[in-house]
Amino acid sequence: MSNETALPGRTIAADDPVPFVKNVVLVMSGKGGVGKSTTASNLTMALHKQGFRVGLLDADIYGPSVPTMFGVSGRPVSLDGKSIEPLTRFGVKLMSIGFMLEDPKAAVVWRGPMLHGALLQFLKDVNWGELDFLILDLPPGTGDVALTLSQRVKSNGAVIVTTPQPVATDDVFKSISMCEKVAIPVLGVVENMSFFLDSAGVRHELFGAGGGQAVADFAKAPLLGQVPIEQLAREWGDKGTPVVQAAPDSEVSKAFMRIAERLVELLAAGGNDDAVPVIDRSGGQGKRRLPVSQ
Repeated sequence: MSNETALPGRTIAADDPVPFVKNVVLVMSGKGGVGKSTTASNLTMALHKQGFRVGLLDADIYGPSVPTMFGVSGRPVSLDGKSIEPLTRFGVKLMSIGFMLEDPKAAVVWRGPMLHGALLQFLKDVNWGELDFLILDLPPGTGDVALTLSQRVKSNGAVIVTTPQPVATDDVFKSISMCEKVAIPVLGVVENMSFFLDSAGVRHELFGAGGGQAVADFAKAPLLGQVPIEQLAREWGDKGTPVVQAAPDSEVSKAFMRIAERLVELLAAGGNDDAVPVIDRSGGQGKRRLPVSQ
């Protein structure tokens, strides 16, 4: 059943690949290892628990994590010979290149055009049906996937994931800059692995403090939430159940639920009004031509 919260939804063009999806949210980082797939999986479950119809597309072709996070290993089928049926677990629709691989340990060795084609198939050829949210779990970096998506589907914007320390935020700043260049609004920032609470309730900021807020300030977007370090998140993710589903009363699950609530409130209010996307077509300052071998 769909939640009754009034969401205005995104602008849907005539050639939109997912015309029956009301909101498309990108989860991205620019940095690997910050818990982006964990965030995408648990944000998906948190929205579902709030009554929304939700799908999750694993757009990380080279390193798909959704099959592991959701404990799904089936193969998608086509009922009409035209569209692909997404797999379903815990009430949400799922699609990943990992479902297509005979060997889950096999590497996907594709160049850009093949990557582009697979992403478009996962959008327009999958029978997503009517959804309130389609969450896209993007790979790290600022390359082909984000560019393809920015050109082919109108999203509400991106949720940026970071951890507090500079070795992460230095790369995440680049993803903010990329969003500005390709007209993807930044909806908000999630600071993952923010702190650890010991048995006495004392807070330990193992990776430093302030990184998430610094990224949010740079993006002129809200800090949607801080997710604590909890062993439960890792354990249940490895077992194939997002922690929001497996341990809803844990502190980490409550953090993801609050993040989902803030995201819904933000979209209901019209998104991040401070995000003014401008496509930079200048090529940058001091651009140089690269030598081309004949």
